[in-house]
Amino acid sequence: MTELVTYMVKALVDDKDSVSVVESEDGNAVIIKVAKDDMGKVIGKQGRIIKAIRSVVKAASVKLGKNYSVEIEE
Repeated sequence: MTELVTYMVKALVDDKDSVSVVESEDGNAVIIKVAKDDMGKVIGKQGRIIKAIRSVVKAASVKLGKNYSVEIEE
């Protein structure tokens, strides 16, 4: 799941080296860390882009039989 989210987020941001996607210890969350300047590009207007990322992750997690959520940090 981290590879999928990493691919999507790196396509959106300018500073691709600052992107870090990790899975939480319990395995139920994917945490995205990006540069402060790229935060708006990942969130999008009215949160549309992050909602789309969450939808894709939810669809993929159902196929895997797990329940993932997506969080963003600076």
